[in-house]
Amino acid sequence: MGKVESTIKSEIMRLAKREVRGSFLPLRREVYSLRLKLSSLIKSFTAMERQAKEVLEEQAKKKLVLQATPEEVKVSRLTPQRIHLLRNKIGISQKDLGTLLEVSIGTVGLWEKGKFAPSAQKKAALIALRKLGKREVKKLLAEKKQELKAKGEKAAEKKPAGKRAAPPKK
Repeated sequence: MGKVESTIKSEIMRLAKREVRGSFLPLRREVYSLRLKLSSLIKSFTAMERQAKEVLEEQAKKKLVLQATPEEVKVSRLTPQRIHLLRNKIGISQKDLGTLLEVSIGTVGLWEKGKFAPSAQKKAALIALRKLGKREVKKLLAEKKQELKAKGEKAAEKKPAGKRAAPPKK
């Protein structure tokens, strides 16, 4: 009787394994195809991520240039009060405005007092400043300060260290 029992048991096991294999084979194929799709999505995502990083780097490299069209410069009226209001609106000091426009603090002060008018190039830059928000101005100011710092370091490197040469004798 033991032999019949073990034969039936082994036959049931064999048929059960066959049924399980039959029902899991389509699932296994589907899992395989899903894995392939997932890997291709990951590859395309990394490619897009790389492109996005490149675009962001390009945008960061592009500097904000303070320029306005000639028509805007011709039409606009920059009075000393408007220059002062513009400076207060964007929340910067005369020194910062001078740094942005590459002029001295005194020049900005004279513009605001009405003693002198800005040149056409500086007027265009002031008009372009109107269009920018506080954050953009702060970012532009930080860039300008870094440029000036780098220029100062380069100039310091060019100067020879040590004693100065004596003036020529007459």
